[in-house]
Amino acid sequence: MKAALHTYQARMRRVLDHVDRHLDRDLDLETLSGVAAFSKFHFHRQFTATFGLSVHRYVQLARLKRASYRLAYSDARSVTEVAMDAGYDAPDAFARAFRQRFGQSPSSFRKSPDWEPWLAAFGPLDTARSKLMHETFTTDDVTIREVPTTRVAILEHRGDPATLGATIRRFIAWRKAAGLHPRTSPTFNVWRSVRRPESPADYSIDLCVGTDRAIDRLIDQQIGPDGEAIKAGQIPGGRCAVLRVVGYTDNLEPAALFLYRDWLPASGEEVRDFPIYCQRLSFFPEVPEHEAVAELFLPLK
Repeated sequence: MKAALHTYQARMRRVLDHVDRHLDRDLDLETLSGVAAFSKFHFHRQFTATFGLSVHRYVQLARLKRASYRLAYSDARSVTEVAMDAGYDAPDAFARAFRQRFGQSPSSFRKSPDWEPWLAAFGPLDTARSKLMHETFTTDDVTIREVPTTRVAILEHRGDPATLGATIRRFIAWRKAAGLHPRTSPTFNVWRSVRRPESPADYSIDLCVGTDRAIDRLIDQQIGPDGEAIKAGQIPGGRCAVLRVVGYTDNLEPAALFLYRDWLPASGEEVRDFPIYCQRLSFFPEVPEHEAVAELFLPLK
């Protein structure tokens, strides 16, 4: 019974992976049922029963997620190009679907995203993915690495995680203006609170970019409406337990929990006085979501 269930889940995971890899192609019911090796007459009901939303809605949300990232975090494509990439033949149809999901037109979202409706719209997608797409880690996945001290420029986010997207936008705009491209300047997130504190106001994360340049010359201006400023700092070197996550890297909490709950007690190691952090090595939507890579670092004594 258990083996049959694992096989069934693997076939469904194959469908989600295929969607990630082929957002620009035809993802009709017949194609996806063939990927799962299920009858097309039953597959749509099987998919809905498993994930809680229809095949059509899942594909639409996956495409709209990529489109919204491109609108919010990049100006490389026009709204029309983003619409075509999302599978819409006309910008008007894309605009209607986008407004229905997020309460804003694509152009308005690009200028000033309203993040709370955005988060709510993708709740069903994240729930569906978390059912079968979460990665299972083992102690063999963890390595201990001696890492060097890294000088970083920091934009602090303090407060409701629902507003993190706006902070990320400002951070991206600043590093573009400073010429600190992710390909040449590493990107780090330092978590100074849990992902969901009891009070949203207690949420705390540092957005960091590593650079050998004189940071003092890069931080002479405020970049946010509340006077946020880029600060100079460092990620200290030393021994770290490192866990690589490939694929869905929006929520790295399961990987962090594995390090604290499973790996650390069995390892005999003790943690150092610096928060857990990650380095983001590749980003969605620059790469398909299943190819995004992040490494978690748990500082050790």
